[in-house]
Amino acid sequence: MRDYHGIVFAYHDEPALRDLTANRTAASLPFCSRYRLIDFALSSLRNAGVLDVGVIMQRDYQSLLDHIGSSKAWDMSRKSGGLRMLPPFGLPQYHTGNYNGTIEALNAVSAYIRSIPQKHVILLLGNMAANIDLDAVIRQHEKAGTDATAICAGQDLASSHSRYLLGEDGLVKYIDLFRTGGKGVASLEGYIFNKDKLLELMDVCRTRNLYRFHQDAMTYFLYEAGGKMDVYLHPGYARIIRSVDEYYQASRDVLDPVKRRELFPADRPVRTKIHEDVSTYYGEHAKSHNSLVGDNCIIEGEVEDCVIFSGCHIGAGAKLKGCIVMRNCTVEEDARLEYVIADKQACFSRGATLIGSPNLPTVVPKDAKI
Repeated sequence: MRDYHGIVFAYHDEPALRDLTANRTAASLPFCSRYRLIDFALSSLRNAGVLDVGVIMQRDYQSLLDHIGSSKAWDMSRKSGGLRMLPPFGLPQYHTGNYNGTIEALNAVSAYIRSIPQKHVILLLGNMAANIDLDAVIRQHEKAGTDATAICAGQDLASSHSRYLLGEDGLVKYIDLFRTGGKGVASLEGYIFNKDKLLELMDVCRTRNLYRFHQDAMTYFLYEAGGKMDVYLHPGYARIIRSVDEYYQASRDVLDPVKRRELFPADRPVRTKIHEDVSTYYGEHAKSHNSLVGDNCIIEGEVEDCVIFSGCHIGAGAKLKGCIVMRNCTVEEDARLEYVIADKQACFSRGATLIGSPNLPTVVPKDAKI
């Protein structure tokens, strides 16, 4: 067993995801016809042999609990250690509702973190689509011998993010907050910390009534405490999901074979909750072009550039283009959908027409009838 403990942040509700997170956290968003976003963080940890993991959650986490279940899919169901779901144990005095930042979320479960027997803590976002080689991150962290290692993107991110500027020694010298592009490297908000150093940052922020990880904890770490932090550049695909547009674009990205291979490399499988479903049936006049279709579907119409989850029925004469259709949705005969994100069990009646745009997809809530 490695001397590393994983912490996955799954408390974000992300208002910009609108109806998609009305009853779930961003980490439990369905993705790529059969997965949830949190599968990437849990699988990255499992593939690196890190089997003791805490998942920080706060509210609207029923779908997350249903998905993770006993955690057997990630080999984390164990009598000692394994995966633990972490609701708030004790809220800081300055807490006012939703967590205002990552440090506040960590301080809310500080008793758990202090009890961790491992010397190193790996922090990962639950709402990120990225298959990170944590074996490589751990090797680099141990070789550098620094207090922390930041996991950053090997290429620029489309969304706003923090950026790290490096010195001649390759270590972080400055942090540039909330930028899109610019100098330095883009943070994927994943880290390896020596546990004692992480607890120090938590304690300082608690005593100063601070709650933001980058703006507060990391500026203290770099500028006041003189902390040393290395950077690991993740070479593959990565996208943090904080808005409807980011979710839609990431869902469309998996239709690209190159990006799909980066997300699902053969040597680092992505594990998920197993659904025992029958194969999908394609009708005599069905057409499917550049689409991902889950199990147990009935496809009698036409789907193009779509991601279809299991249990969906696409009726004869129906035409779908650029759509994300989640589990158990029904699209009746002769309906036409373009650039639509349909949440679970949505129903589109015969002849219905709903058209969004690639830059502004239309979101249909769970159980809606159109």
